[in-house]
Amino acid sequence: MNAPEAKTDKGRRGWVVATVLLSIALAVSLCLISLFATTYFPRPMNDLDVRDTPAVVTGLRDLARLETASAHVERVIDIRDRQSRLFGAVEAEDAILLVAAGDVVAGVDLTTLTDGDIVVESGAELVHGEQERLYQNVVVTLPMPIVFSARLDNARTYVHTRDTDALARRNETLETRARQEAESTLQAAALDNGLLTRAQANAETTISALLRSLGFDHVTIQWRETPVAAPTGESR
Repeated sequence: MNAPEAKTDKGRRGWVVATVLLSIALAVSLCLISLFATTYFPRPMNDLDVRDTPAVVTGLRDLARLETASAHVERVIDIRDRQSRLFGAVEAEDAILLVAAGDVVAGVDLTTLTDGDIVVESGAELVHGEQERLYQNVVVTLPMPIVFSARLDNARTYVHTRDTDALARRNETLETRARQEAESTLQAAALDNGLLTRAQANAETTISALLRSLGFDHVTIQWRETPVAAPTGESR
């Protein structure tokens, strides 16, 4: 091969290499532009396509609950999924910062009352030693207050920050775990601040006033020593 042909082949190879490098650079640039646009210029909510799907009712049940206290709690949840990469040489993480707000409701489940929990005493007594007066007293034994629900306020709960390292795998369940952690900690915070004590006092006041309005002269409220567990699926 003579010198001009060798120079021509080298020139062609140079153009091929330059074309390949340019194509790679263009593809990387497009990916970075798309990532930047998605991160800093998210699609407007009015572009979301929410499709109508059928709802299935899986169960119905009668309730007789007296809600007597509620607490609104707010908390920041910081969860990090640490991942080992490159055979343990590098540690990466996927992190989420969730600002959570929710309501915890407590009260008395009246469905657990039995006939023996309501005792009515009737009798007559003399007034000033002359006139006889009829009276009715009632003794009610109530179950201890329980937490009916601990639910997040979706209008006030939002993801403040979501950081995924370059070598980390995005954990799609991380936000769900953060919300579950928020619900459990919100309930614990409400209980630590005396939610059940307040629910018990309010239940006594409410039921006593109701029974007196029905004509009972004296109302006695008693409480079971063993709390009644919340129905399955109600406290989340």
